[in-house]
Amino acid sequence: QVQLVESGGGLVQAGGSLRLSCAASGLTFRSNAVGWFRQGPGKEREVVASISWSGTIKYYADFVKGRFTISRDDAQNTVLLQMNSLRPEDTAVYFCAARDAAGIATMTNEYDYWGQGTQVTVSS
Repeated sequence: QVQLVESGGGLVQAGGSLRLSCAASGLTFRSNAVGWFRQGPGKEREVVASISWSGTIKYYADFVKGRFTISRDDAQNTVLLQMNSLRPEDTAVYFCAARDAAGIATMTNEYDYWGQGTQVTVSS
């Protein structure tokens, strides 16, 4: 059974940083592209970043470029999202997702496995 577990969320002031971690069990991340999504109150789930199986190709949504960094640690079977210069509008539940494919993807229906999410709240 595949499980993705996010951690690292919390409450932070604007301008601060958080690092989210996505740990997988029942799945070897090495073979999968992984994405981070978020869903704010009353909003649809949207892609934040995606990383290919090799880690060489990365995608970032425009609203996080230059602030967030996605990376993978295959030895630990985890994918990280470093979030810097956080803004109140970054407040959302952040989800990790993996797909049974090597390449990056930006749509929710392109992913096969999802975590339960971790809350990120940025105060002004």
